[in-house]
Amino acid sequence: MNRLLLDEMVFRSEDVPAADRFDYWTELLGRTHAPMELRSDHVDDFRASQRVLGLGAVTVWAATFQPLVFRRTPKLIRQSDPETYHLSLVVRGSGAGVWRHRETAYKPCDVFINSSSLPNDVYSTGDPVQTVALEVPKALLPLPRDMAGRIVGARVSARDGMGALLAQFLTRLIADPAAYQPSDRPRLATVVTPLVAALFAHLLEADDCLPPETHQRALTLRIQAFIREHLHDPRLTPATIAAAHHISTSYLHRLFREEDATVAAWIRRLRLEAARRDLTDPALHATPIHAIATRWGFPRATDFSRAYRAAYGTTPKDHRHQALQRHE
Repeated sequence: MNRLLLDEMVFRSEDVPAADRFDYWTELLGRTHAPMELRSDHVDDFRASQRVLGLGAVTVWAATFQPLVFRRTPKLIRQSDPETYHLSLVVRGSGAGVWRHRETAYKPCDVFINSSSLPNDVYSTGDPVQTVALEVPKALLPLPRDMAGRIVGARVSARDGMGALLAQFLTRLIADPAAYQPSDRPRLATVVTPLVAALFAHLLEADDCLPPETHQRALTLRIQAFIREHLHDPRLTPATIAAAHHISTSYLHRLFREEDATVAAWIRRLRLEAARRDLTDPALHATPIHAIATRWGFPRATDFSRAYRAAYGTTPKDHRHQALQRHE
């Protein structure tokens, strides 16, 4: 195992003797993703490799492996569930996923959606199989269980639309991780999470048979992705958000009643989190605090300091000083 830039880890089955490779790979996947039962016709000399990029709570990786069957059983889920959504771009090979509610075949240029919380069997064929994959905590993409079932197993084309946007991001990131610094990790996570949210919203809205509450949840996800993408814009307000989505401001506020925060409070929290990341980034140590505050929608220094202290219990200046001292 080697560790490189961007908190990148590289695993190869060839790092251990041939007789141990399949068990090594099974244990590795259990530690880096979730415990699984694996089956393969190549257990005597299993060949696989994987590069894992840690982006904070979000994980991206590229894998090449011989044909496998991945199984998540109810027992394994009870033992350990990281509660993540798993999205795989199929580069080479084919296969199928089987859940209680759905069976889906996949081929190259498909994006395959799974969940660590649902029992499933995933069959991969091809020699080798190649994927670029992404794991996102469910807490970042809250969906009720019945809606999650509508997302999981959906096959999305990576040739156009939302699937193509996500696939382009993943393939470019995995192709050249050396272009990024460790301090870029949270920024990359804030780019990819709205892409996944927008993809989920697209899938939910595409089903005309869904009940109204499902369409409402899809709209909320799309609005949240829009907010994340426009945090820099000083004109981002409930009124402009509502106008961009062709709804009334009052309806927008109703959508956010279940988010434990008003629309304005949700925007303020995301902006404070972004400002906090920049303040504690050693690469930005020379950037004035007021410039960072303005960049994230706080043009008045007193307003920024007051909001920051309320959120984090300290001033922006003291927080930056303490964080930078830890990096020295």
